Amino acid sequence: MKHFADKLIEAVKKKGNPICVGLDPRLAQIPDSIKQLALKGDNSPTEAAAIAILEFNKGIIDAVADIVPVVKPQIAFYEIFGAEGIRAYVETLKYAKSKGLLTIADAKRNDIGSTAAAYAQAFLGEVAIFEGEDEVVMPIFDADSITLNAYLGWDGIKPFVEECAKYDKGVFVLAKTSNKSSGDIQDLEMKDGKPLYEIMGHLIESWGADEVGESGYSFVGAVVGATYPEQAKKLRKLMPKSIFLVPGYGAQGGGAADVAPCFNEDGLGAIVNNSRGIIFAYEKMDFDPNAYGEAARAAVLEMKNDLASVIPT
Repeated sequence: MKHFADKLIEAVKKKGNPICVGLDPRLAQIPDSIKQLALKGDNSPTEAAAIAILEFNKGIIDAVADIVPVVKPQIAFYEIFGAEGIRAYVETLKYAKSKGLLTIADAKRNDIGSTAAAYAQAFLGEVAIFEGEDEVVMPIFDADSITLNAYLGWDGIKPFVEECAKYDKGVFVLAKTSNKSSGDIQDLEMKDGKPLYEIMGHLIESWGADEVGESGYSFVGAVVGATYPEQAKKLRKLMPKSIFLVPGYGAQGGGAADVAPCFNEDGLGAIVNNSRGIIFAYEKMDFDPNAYGEAARAAVLEMKNDLASVIPT
């Protein structure tokens, strides 16, 4: 077993880039050939949707597994299809891991007490089923890491940190998000004049202070949007040992210059997510829909070159 941050930094170095591919499958954009195959037989509509999603995801993973370090399936795009969608989510995580990729369960969970512990066990740890001689202890989602909302404070984070320490997993806590209205709350000034996102940054860094691996980074990371580079610059200084998960590149308007402040001087410390711009690249790059995997690969290589122009070396 190896510390999550060490695994992630090692994977970034090995692949030569910090790209995270967001697996956010929208059924309407999945090629018709995949959907038609899924609709054959006696499958219910939700079963067919889940089959199509999983097949599409496998095609993306096969196309990029050798050139990216990590993938991030957003659970909302699976939950929308109920139990069958959740099954596709679990199978997507398994398939990605079988191809040597690290995984981030983008679920933004948060609660306290036994509820937070249950979330943490389900996504990161193991669950004891039944008791006594019939007891079975097994992983459920078995993601390598998960995104978290820290609005409830340490009570909502501690159970996840404990599971991370036990199973060498990681968390990414929302600090400064990429959406337009994030400032309504995250930019509020406290009595000392500091914005709330800076306070959250201090908390995240402190929560991971005792969880630093050999790479010099903690398994408690932060979500910091590419669409707010000035804020990211401040957070980078405040959180030198936290790995940033950076959404907002591509479809949300963030570019290479915007993500540059998220990296430390060693050229590490951040992974940059791109979802639609990669998995549906065939639409904009004028590829045949059935060549969506090839288009995704081309988009990753294009993004790799773009990021290389700004990442410190």
